Amino acid sequence: MKTNAGLWIDHREAIIVKLMDNGTETRRIPSSAERQPRRSGEPDHGRFESQQVLADDSRQREYTGQLARYYDAIILYLRDCGSILVFGPGETKGELKKRFEKQGGVQHLIVLETTDKMTEGQIVAMVQQHFQSDSQKR
Repeated sequence: MKTNAGLWIDHREAIIVKLMDNGTETRRIPSSAERQPRRSGEPDHGRFESQQVLADDSRQREYTGQLARYYDAIILYLRDCGSILVFGPGETKGELKKRFEKQGGVQHLIVLETTDKMTEGQIVAMVQQHFQSDSQKR
C-alpha cells in the first residue's frame, strides 16, 4: 500500500499524519516565518531609529524565504506519499500546492479542503476518514 498523508497547515505550523500499513505517524513542523519581525534589545529613541528597521520589501523577501524553507521541509517529509490531503484555514494550502508543483511536477494527488483550527486528534480522525471513504469509492 502506498503511504497516504494528510496535513493541517497554516503559516505557523503544519501537523502531518501519515497512514501506513503498520499504523499512523504524526509529526509537527513549526514555521520560523514571522510576519512582523521583532527588534531585539531596548528600543532606541535616537535620530536614526527609522534606519534600524528593515524596509518593507526586505521584510517581505525575508518572510517569503522563510515560508519557502517551511514548505520545502514539509515537501521533503511527504516525498514518499501517494495521495495527500491538505487542509486548514487561509491561503497556505494553495501556496504549498504551488510549491509542490514548482518542485518538479506533482506526482501526488493533492486534495485541498478549508477547515478551521483543529486539535491533533481531530486532524488524525479527518485524515483517516478521508482515506477510508476514498478507498471505499474505488
